[in-house]
Amino acid sequence: MLDRTQPDPSLNHEDALELLERERVAAEVSVGETGWRRPLGWLRRAGQFFFALSFSSLTRRIVSLNLAGLVALVASILYLSQFRAGLIDARAQSLLVQAEIIAGAIAASATVETNTITIDPDRLLDLKPGESYGAPDESSGLDFPINPERVAPVLRRLISPTKTRARIYGGDGGMILDSRSLYGRGDVMRFELPPPSTEKPGFVERATISIRTWLNRGDLPLYRELGPENGKGYQEIVQALDGVKSSMVRVNDRGEVIVSVAVPVQRFRAVHGALMLSTQGDDIDQMVTAERLAILKVGGVASAVMIVLSLLLASTIAGPVRRLADGAERVRRRIQTRVEIPDFTRRRDEIGHLSGALRDMTNALYSRIEAIEMFAADVAHELKNPLTSLRSAVETLPLARNDTSRARLLEVIEHDVKRLDRLISDISDASRLDAELQRQDMAPVDLRRLLTTLTSVANETRLGHDVAVEARFEGRGATDPFLVPGHDSRLGQVISNLLSNAQSFSTPGGKVRVTCRRARSEIEIIVDDDGPGIGEDALERIFERFYTDRPHQGFGQNSGLGLSISKQIIEAHNGRIWAENRHGPADADGKPSVAGARFVVRLPAL
Repeated sequence: MLDRTQPDPSLNHEDALELLERERVAAEVSVGETGWRRPLGWLRRAGQFFFALSFSSLTRRIVSLNLAGLVALVASILYLSQFRAGLIDARAQSLLVQAEIIAGAIAASATVETNTITIDPDRLLDLKPGESYGAPDESSGLDFPINPERVAPVLRRLISPTKTRARIYGGDGGMILDSRSLYGRGDVMRFELPPPSTEKPGFVERATISIRTWLNRGDLPLYRELGPENGKGYQEIVQALDGVKSSMVRVNDRGEVIVSVAVPVQRFRAVHGALMLSTQGDDIDQMVTAERLAILKVGGVASAVMIVLSLLLASTIAGPVRRLADGAERVRRRIQTRVEIPDFTRRRDEIGHLSGALRDMTNALYSRIEAIEMFAADVAHELKNPLTSLRSAVETLPLARNDTSRARLLEVIEHDVKRLDRLISDISDASRLDAELQRQDMAPVDLRRLLTTLTSVANETRLGHDVAVEARFEGRGATDPFLVPGHDSRLGQVISNLLSNAQSFSTPGGKVRVTCRRARSEIEIIVDDDGPGIGEDALERIFERFYTDRPHQGFGQNSGLGLSISKQIIEAHNGRIWAENRHGPADADGKPSVAGARFVVRLPAL
């Protein structure tokens, strides 16, 4: 086999060089792909992440609501911006100052002749001997009309640096000069305005004009271009000819704001005409548009930042919620295998609380399933023993040779049947206990009255035991109740089981003592007997199902479910139950003796 780095000897020189060049290029491409593989992988994973987020309903809602608030804010700024109003006011004030300066220059140049002397014939006839003819009185009211040839150069020099339009009107409202008609160095050209263009604007231009008109119009009047002889059609010209300066703000048909001011052209109170200055159509709008573009840019940057932050926020909400939902779905579908809910309990927010609640619920569910499985196994085991004994006795009964053997087998059959009946009754009670406790609402239970009633019943029946029961209440008045939330029938079942259990282990003539007292926010019930006590290894096992340790009783006399059911009831009431031994005086070896058993029940008090 040939080495890939060496050319084939059968190839000529050119083919060998071409083959080496191809391999070199392929190697470079491979190296390049290796170098770019990691960044491309990051980009691909980021794209998959944002793509997955975009299909989340919660993410879309978060992004949409955040953007809606930002869009409303930007739109309100664009529509209610004070910049436009302030700009219009400043522009109007500057135009008024500029118009007054120009009007003063026009009045001076239009009414004064520096190289001629004007003589009034009537005044010459009125001269007295010795009087000389002086300068005419400027305040005499003589009319000195505005000379366009003298005013045009002044107007051109003053208007050229600015972006305004100047129009001079005579006393009759006719136009004398228009800055649009000036060109050259003072020459004047008069011409009519061209007819409006009949070409219709395009869609984009129409949309722009509509938006601009909507933003700028408000309650502003519409500006119309009037003819040269219709100067008095402008309200500000009429007021200027009356000697009052004024200003107006209008909007033309393209939605552009036009500010115009008019001042009288006068000399010593004699009004010779009016000067009107107006902004160009796009003068103010360019500045306003630039400001709005700046606002839109800021809004665009804020929108991009808000989208990114919204996606990050959604990732901290939608992602964990999706994982929790997937975990709950796996729990629902895979009951046989234990599935853990994702743990977000380190988060100090609602997601962490939800994760903790789901984990606790799942653990309780699995615990309940395991308890049901164990209960079913224990029930099958406990039922199998009497059934096996019963079947053996039934099979042996036909083989019995005498009446004594048959009578003994019948006793075994009867004993096993009673044992089965007792087991089935206790198993039925234990199986429906949870459902019954969940369906019924808790109510206040008076433990004083409950214990008094149960001790009275125990003393009357004794149930084959010559053991008295004594109840004592500590820490309250003689008639004050000891109230706990719960189910009185089930709590009565617990107390009955404990009393019956204590009586069965006590010696004849003994006494069972029941003490009820308050321990802080709980109520404690103590049941003491004078029996042999409980083995150290059985203090916890006695609460297991089907566990029984009664050497003094025959086999099968007890189902072993009484204490297990009692513990289940107390825990359903958010309480605790445990067993311990009461210690008496020391024996010969110095060890404390066992004076009896003690069961302690604690329930939350009302």
